[in-house]
Amino acid sequence: MTGTDAPYPLQGGCLCGRIRYRLTARPMVVTHCHCTTCRRASGAPFITWMTVTPETFAFTQGEPDYFRSSPDVRRGFCATCGTTLAYINDKHPEELDIAAATLDRPDAVTPADHIQFGEKVAWIVPGDGLAQLHGSHWTDGYPDATD
Repeated sequence: MTGTDAPYPLQGGCLCGRIRYRLTARPMVVTHCHCTTCRRASGAPFITWMTVTPETFAFTQGEPDYFRSSPDVRRGFCATCGTTLAYINDKHPEELDIAAATLDRPDAVTPADHIQFGEKVAWIVPGDGLAQLHGSHWTDGYPDATD
């Protein structure tokens, strides 16, 4: 099952179960982000985000704590278990990024591309055939939603 045919709503949450969420519609895009701050915040060589609209997403149990990682960015996480959950850019209130691996069924969504590829670690050599954007979707554009 891929992101295009997944039955909605989808649900997910943090490792300890304190925080749960619900996604009621297909994400705008699912992307692997290679930026330095995402790597450090997640403790992984890249993180896969689902970009959703606030109207299609809700925390249904608990609320994340937030860390301001830069003047315009807040990162949501579970204060109990440390799970990375959300990325919010104050300049783009129409979007919310949710960590795709926190879905109960992460295979329900399919990544479309890699962003911030110019910041990737040298030993990451994707063989997935996905587009590799040097910057972000805001600077380099979004993939065609009809694909």
